[in-house]
Amino acid sequence: MAERVVVIGAGITGSLVAWRLQRAGWQVTVLEARHVGAGSSSRTAAGIRQQFSTPETVVGMRFSVDFYKRFVELVGGETTPIHQNGYLFLAEGEEGAAQGRARVEMQRRCGLEDVVWLAPSETVERFPWVDGDRISGASFCPSDGFLRPEVVYNEAIAAARRAGAVVLQNAPVVDARRAGARLVAVQAGGRWHEASLFIDATNAWSPRVAAILGAADLPVAAYKRHLWFIARGGSMSARALLAMPLVIVPGGAYCRPENAGSLMAGYAHDARDDRDFDYEDQDAVEPACSHRSGTDSIAFQAWMSLAEYLPPIGEFAGITATTAGYYGTTPDHNPYLGYDPVVSNLVRLVGFSGHGAMFGPFTALVAEALAASGRDLDHLAVLDREVSLRPFRPGRKPGNAEAMVI
Repeated sequence: MAERVVVIGAGITGSLVAWRLQRAGWQVTVLEARHVGAGSSSRTAAGIRQQFSTPETVVGMRFSVDFYKRFVELVGGETTPIHQNGYLFLAEGEEGAAQGRARVEMQRRCGLEDVVWLAPSETVERFPWVDGDRISGASFCPSDGFLRPEVVYNEAIAAARRAGAVVLQNAPVVDARRAGARLVAVQAGGRWHEASLFIDATNAWSPRVAAILGAADLPVAAYKRHLWFIARGGSMSARALLAMPLVIVPGGAYCRPENAGSLMAGYAHDARDDRDFDYEDQDAVEPACSHRSGTDSIAFQAWMSLAEYLPPIGEFAGITATTAGYYGTTPDHNPYLGYDPVVSNLVRLVGFSGHGAMFGPFTALVAEALAASGRDLDHLAVLDREVSLRPFRPGRKPGNAEAMVI
């Protein structure tokens, strides 16, 4: 008889983990408080990149990109969820260029062969809508891009079900039974669910779920993040907009094409830990971030920051909409992927700091290895590398923080 595992949460992380563990021979039960994809997964900017400052993450995201390219073959469905327009990080000043070149060299050592450093003139040659006089260079990786998150979580959970997984929606975990350091069962959907292994895939909800389970209070802060949609106008054609990579300008504003007539933009603005947020709070737009708040709003500041480096964006017709959601954020911006320090049969897969969608396939791979071993692992074979899992271990002391966070 297959061992039972309970996966709490059915966003991209929980759905891919459920699919992978059911396929590996576990009997999976998924407990979702609302409906599949009800949290941050359906509110994400959905970028996927391999350009990171943490070597282990570079390799992990290489795995994720390869997985998403083969998604239909591996998981099912008819739609490949990845669009590989690339990521373009613009640099400013000598220090910015030096840091960018060093990161590209490290990323190439990690097997990311298509990432390149571009001089200002090379950047403008490839991307004529960039103001070459404002930058000292740029890093570009054409195999980066963005995802269709609804395809990922819907197809993954459907594949898990086809393989025999049980998926319960509108089933929040409300209680837990422990025997010493082990979880025995959790209560959700009006009944108790016993298992030998439990997985927390609740991200920004993790602190409150941990309190119910008697688990460690890992520092996962819920930071509200906003996205704005800017209508195309001026000199940029629909074709040029659709071909744009996701662009990050100095200062933290970023943008990517949403469709032929609209640009999605975001900005790493200051935020507080909204630890006690309700489900409905996800979509609440803070007044200072609303596009309806005039030229003093953070929305307008983000647009103007983009226009400084990408002049045609300044010609666009205006911001038409604002959306919001939560990042589940750790102090060092690396996720927790490992066994809980207090509850010995609970795996924590949380704190993705805005990178949960891109981490999803790698996270599921790690989860399968952790489930098979029954303990934390120091290393894992990923593609052509041995990847250290220590930077992701719950209970670690923050050390080498991820620097490429937007």
